[in-house]
Amino acid sequence: MRFDLVDLQLFVHVVEEGSLTAGAARSHLALASASARVRGMEDALGMPLLLRGRRGVTATPAGQTLQHHARLVLQQMEKLRGDLGEFARGLKGQLRLLCNTSALSEFLPEALGAFLDRHPNLTIDLEERLSYDIVKGVSEGLADMGIVSDSVDMRGLQTFLFRPDRLVAIVAADGMNQRAIGEQGAVDFASLLEHDFIGLADDSALQQYLALHAARLGRPLKVRVRLRSFDAVCRMVASGVGVAVVPQAAARRCQQTMALRCVALLDPWSVRNLTICVRQFGELPLYARQLIEHLKA
Repeated sequence: MRFDLVDLQLFVHVVEEGSLTAGAARSHLALASASARVRGMEDALGMPLLLRGRRGVTATPAGQTLQHHARLVLQQMEKLRGDLGEFARGLKGQLRLLCNTSALSEFLPEALGAFLDRHPNLTIDLEERLSYDIVKGVSEGLADMGIVSDSVDMRGLQTFLFRPDRLVAIVAADGMNQRAIGEQGAVDFASLLEHDFIGLADDSALQQYLALHAARLGRPLKVRVRLRSFDAVCRMVASGVGVAVVPQAAARRCQQTMALRCVALLDPWSVRNLTICVRQFGELPLYARQLIEHLKA
């Protein structure tokens, strides 16, 4: 049984994409070549690795086992490449990073920009996910690292503090009256549900997080407008169309140029920290370890 690194990378890509065509394209291989490689792996093992259907492919139990070990091998190769890259001209490699909405929108662009500027040969595959999906992905080796809210269970992973990330309500400066806000200048999420919401798109991790807490209260979010960025949400709130819940960092930044009022949330889940999570820090490639140290700083 002889599988080369191209075979292993191809198989991981095919299973992740759920398509031989998409997996071949992601691996920069012709479809015929990719198909022949997969058939050769199956012939070498004497068993099917993929279940082929009209809607794509899925891994068989044997294929799932191969996928798991292939990821481990590829991660070790990345670590080797990264460690040897220390002796070359700058770091080289590719890193997959999963993060939630707040990290992606408010903190990572500047932090990653500074790091990538110093390491021009490093590429980062960055994807927004819900925190619990990120933990699952990192645990299963689908990503090198994740940045999540500390409200999720991260047992079994190594964690490092990234940034505080408190959620707050925002209203137009001449919006909700003092009674609605409360004597302490704060409001609970349940009270906000009486108002029209300005929200992010349905695929936003933060929007799904808020919808989950609304569902736990047995009440839906009355989303009147959906937008793609915190800046757009804040502008719409400032115009008096509705209220919103955003990271405090975004609210304070937008308050500098918009007529907004920032209101503390009384709900415990609104006070959280963004946390970096990995499987084993010492097993990461050099560039991944250096990125974590950079983000921590």
